[in-house]
Amino acid sequence: MKGRIKWVQDVMFLAESGSGHGIVLDGASDSGGRNLGMRPMELMALGVGSCSSYDVVTILKKARQDVTACEAGIEASRVKATPSVFESIHLNFVVTGKALDEAQVRRAVELSADKYCSASIMLKNGGVKITHDFEIVEA
Repeated sequence: MKGRIKWVQDVMFLAESGSGHGIVLDGASDSGGRNLGMRPMELMALGVGSCSSYDVVTILKKARQDVTACEAGIEASRVKATPSVFESIHLNFVVTGKALDEAQVRRAVELSADKYCSASIMLKNGGVKITHDFEIVEA
């Protein structure tokens, strides 16, 4: 995996992945930015949510569950000291579908948390408390 980060101006950067995709990162105006992009730690939290969401949907589809939507709400808190690392991250999955089996949804969330989501497992192994829950919505 490769990528690059290009400084644009002030505290704005353009991140480009090796697969050719880009995203703008910027700071708030009180830290010298223009608030035109995500903060790096926001991007990291979203990476955890994206990684886990990918797992949950993939596992449910393999289990032949009729998933029509999946949304993960993310709440992250950081320590007050420098470096201001994550202290905890909570993921709330809202899985929508037809006749979804609650045990299958629970299993998908647990498998992602404990076995498949590299991003959350890496942070958990670094001391971040990562929790998950889910809701099922009938389509």
